Amino acid sequence: MVSDLQDQPLTDFHYLRHPYLKPMQKKKEIVLSGIRPTGFVHLGNYFGAIMNWAKMQDEYDCYFCIVDWHSLTTHRNSHGLKENVLRLLSELIGSGLDPEKCVLYIQSDLPEIAELYLYLNMVSYKGELEKTTTFKDKVRQQPDNVNAGLLTYPVLQAADILIHRAVKVPVGKDQEQHIEMTRNFADRFNHYFGDVFPAPQAFNYGEELVKIMSLDGSGKMSKSENQMNAIYLADDDELIRKKIMKAKTDQGPEEPHSAKPDFIQGLFNLMQVVSPSDVLKKFEEDYNDCRIRYGDMKKQLAEDMVKFVGPIRSRSHAIRHDHKYMNEVIEYGAVKARASAKATLSLVREAIGIRYR
Repeated sequence: MVSDLQDQPLTDFHYLRHPYLKPMQKKKEIVLSGIRPTGFVHLGNYFGAIMNWAKMQDEYDCYFCIVDWHSLTTHRNSHGLKENVLRLLSELIGSGLDPEKCVLYIQSDLPEIAELYLYLNMVSYKGELEKTTTFKDKVRQQPDNVNAGLLTYPVLQAADILIHRAVKVPVGKDQEQHIEMTRNFADRFNHYFGDVFPAPQAFNYGEELVKIMSLDGSGKMSKSENQMNAIYLADDDELIRKKIMKAKTDQGPEEPHSAKPDFIQGLFNLMQVVSPSDVLKKFEEDYNDCRIRYGDMKKQLAEDMVKFVGPIRSRSHAIRHDHKYMNEVIEYGAVKARASAKATLSLVREAIGIRYR
């Protein structure tokens, strides 16, 4: 579908007259971030990234990408990929991303990324790719699937960023090494072929992020095999209540103002982001006075969580089932993203010297 539109001038694209889809005006610095369509979006994704993306779109020129090619490096079986992408897209919009304010698109709709990926592979080295922390972790986790895409994951990620000549990339600590590698690839390209790419910077937006812990206290909330340890934006009310009531607790503090174990702090962190401040204060005082009743706390947290997740789930569900709107968002995002990507690739080809006509 997108291939039929790829050469159509952006100003002529008929969806610009759609009441929900207006031209995005250039604003300030370019921001790029991506999310893999694997598993379900959980609260850690929301508070760690998506909530801040929704704020950024008002202050930056934002490109937000669903990186479906990246998912293939670890998921050889693509069964369910289409549904994952569409669900994720609807949840991003339901969580506040606005196609009028940002460029929201799917990675595989931009063949220019694949071409830039090829060129950047020429200035990346096997040794440095093998030393990346994420590659070594994945080799341990999936020793029977150490594919070339897994090795060159940082190169593809660099292509995602550089295709829009982004200068800011909001990432967590675990991705900062990849941003440094992107800077290296950009510097090498500029050194060999000419000054094309700016040096992107990893950055954190706004205040320090609240750490969203797994409900069993085993670490950050993640797309875990044990789905009872995470709260997903797609969870219904009763499932949310069930998960929170099963969350790990202890016998309570034995001395006033005791330090909280990680799994208890995790519950307080959840309350911090979804409950009224006076409710959080009340249970903090109960804990510090050694009179905390975790059953009461979890019941309160569950109801506050239901009130928080419910509207996002309802909006996302409605968007997901509005097939006409979903198709328009996908096509419109692809056209806008390709306008930027084609401009960059023109500079790249000119710099390399592979323009023959």
